[in-house]
Amino acid sequence: MQPDFQVAIIGAGFGGLGMAIELKKRGRHSLVILEKADGVGGAWRDNTYPGAACDVPSHLYSFSFTRKFDWSRRFAPQAEILAYLRQCVRDHDLAPHLRFRCEVRGARFDENDHLWHIDTGDGPVTARALITATGQLNRPAWPRLPGLERFQGAAFHSARWDHDVDLTGKTVAVVGTGASAIQFVPEVARVAAQVKLFQRSAAYVIPKPDRPYSALEHALMRRFPMLQRLDRARIYAQNESRVLGFTALQSVMRVYEWLFWRYLRRTISDPALRETLTPDYPMGCKRILISNDYFQAIERHAIEVHDGGVTAVDETGVVDARGRHHDAQVLILGTGFQATDFLAPMAITGRDGRDLNRAWRDGAEAYLGISVSGFPNLFMLYGPNTNLGHNSIVYMLESQIAYVLSALETLERPGVERLEVSATVQDRFNRELQRRLRDTVWERGCESWYKTASGKNTNNWPGFTFQYRRRTRRLDPRDYELYP
Repeated sequence: MQPDFQVAIIGAGFGGLGMAIELKKRGRHSLVILEKADGVGGAWRDNTYPGAACDVPSHLYSFSFTRKFDWSRRFAPQAEILAYLRQCVRDHDLAPHLRFRCEVRGARFDENDHLWHIDTGDGPVTARALITATGQLNRPAWPRLPGLERFQGAAFHSARWDHDVDLTGKTVAVVGTGASAIQFVPEVARVAAQVKLFQRSAAYVIPKPDRPYSALEHALMRRFPMLQRLDRARIYAQNESRVLGFTALQSVMRVYEWLFWRYLRRTISDPALRETLTPDYPMGCKRILISNDYFQAIERHAIEVHDGGVTAVDETGVVDARGRHHDAQVLILGTGFQATDFLAPMAITGRDGRDLNRAWRDGAEAYLGISVSGFPNLFMLYGPNTNLGHNSIVYMLESQIAYVLSALETLERPGVERLEVSATVQDRFNRELQRRLRDTVWERGCESWYKTASGKNTNNWPGFTFQYRRRTRRLDPRDYELYP
């Protein structure tokens, strides 16, 4: 049986588009990108809340093979990143390969024809290789708050921002103080009559070294592209050194703790409020946040900050951890994403009827975050344990893309119909990975989106990204079982 496509890609964010670009550059045009939404962009399409921006500098948070020389700022805003991804589609003629509003419900590997049979809302699709690029931050985490459905005002998640709701002059309750909240809270506070912020735990926030690029800098980088490459290398090296603070030299975190304390004292005048905004866990255990206006907005707009989060909701407001009721007209949930539920809610069925959700019941794992034993010709981008706390995920994606290209070349060898990572290799890799994770700051007693409910860290890579790139430069056939 001939497949509809040689390669099917799920997701049209950074990973899916980058994979398609590199496939086409190598003359591989039998590919399709299946996207459940009506446009490209992934997280940068979905997160349109006020103030949305990247926390990795623009020159590094972009493809090395598709440069942009006129980023407006050192840290690009959401709209500009989305425009960049749309430009990538135009520059590399990806439009013919895109299928929008085509949600993948499930996929099954057929051992008779050695193909993936993909069930989509737009009909069945068959492909020889299936590549998932759904990301880790694509499904909002809706908190289970008793009475939420009874709230009579507007209520929405920050990743599904309701732009039809006018916040002017309103009393707004915000649940959550993560990376999204510290960006939209200052914007909401500018127009709302009052903002009440409910944090489960305080966040470490340090200044954001942001600034606009000048017209001269744009002209110089366009005239001399090496300048941007040098700046990209500088940013990479600076960020890469920070991994030591999460792993082998956790005493390095004292430098960032000092930055946090200095910033907090300079921006928050009330000692009691400073105490409320001080985390009770080691720095780095959760994601370190950067902002130039979060603390300032709390001080300037007299934002109420309440510890312990929210325990219930009723028609007119929320109830905090101390049982106190707080009136609100609008409720915004900045409660993050279901980051550990990889590939959910799709049903992925591999060899011998193996169910991926069942295989991952104790927490997702994969070899190099890319391949899973029992699931031939399936490759993941931004899979388990490939997230970073210190550098650009786009760098990791490019490493994974190179590895998948090598896998596809192996599949083209005469007589090779399917490729499956050895269970022994996968198990050995993940036992070593979890051993290394035990010695990181992420295991020092805090809860975070990096971990499952049972405490297994399924998200982060515990080392240098250049080590990961070296390991993923080419697929080693000895790690795999090649089926004729």
